[in-house]
Amino acid sequence: MTAVRTLLACGALAGPVFVMVGFGQAFTCQGFDITRHPLSVLSNGDLGWIQVANFLVSGLLVVAGAVGMRQVLRPGRAATWGPLLVGGYGVGLVAAAIFRADPMDGFPPGTPPGPPAAISTFGLLHFVAAAIAFFSLIAACFVFARRFGALGERGWAAYSAATGLIFFAAFAVAVVLAWAWLSAMALRLMGEAASGQTLA
Repeated sequence: MTAVRTLLACGALAGPVFVMVGFGQAFTCQGFDITRHPLSVLSNGDLGWIQVANFLVSGLLVVAGAVGMRQVLRPGRAATWGPLLVGGYGVGLVAAAIFRADPMDGFPPGTPPGPPAAISTFGLLHFVAAAIAFFSLIAACFVFARRFGALGERGWAAYSAATGLIFFAAFAVAVVLAWAWLSAMALRLMGEAASGQTLA
């Protein structure tokens, strides 16, 4: 159980790590405007390695958390698709580290204003990776909503469903909410693992 708890702790840490590093850069990097630029463009410039590392480390932490979720959930509800979808989110983040977003709208400094004149192959693959990550996490929210609904845990069911809906409706606004849900889920399963609770 110690190994499972460690894996779930990784999943719980992924959100705080991503949010603190990402938003820490957003408010300190010259030329970055959080109202105009997605966090992904922080992968560019002299300090771009920080955001690349942020995507990579956060993604690996999520994948570890998904492995822990699988151990706790099996053979119960959401035991297959829940961890697979959470793992898909982590893999998408790792891919986003490998394929950097294109510079845009004045960032990094010296980049022409507005969207890129042409999308590079890496920029396109970054977009695909982000889409896979986001839609995997949204789907995971609904899978866990069904699980908690079936177990009669209406609060967790509503929290999971609302997170999926809001994240789908407004990706940028819901980033922190989605990370908070993922951390809360990993911490909750850590408690279940510690108590040896059997899941239906």
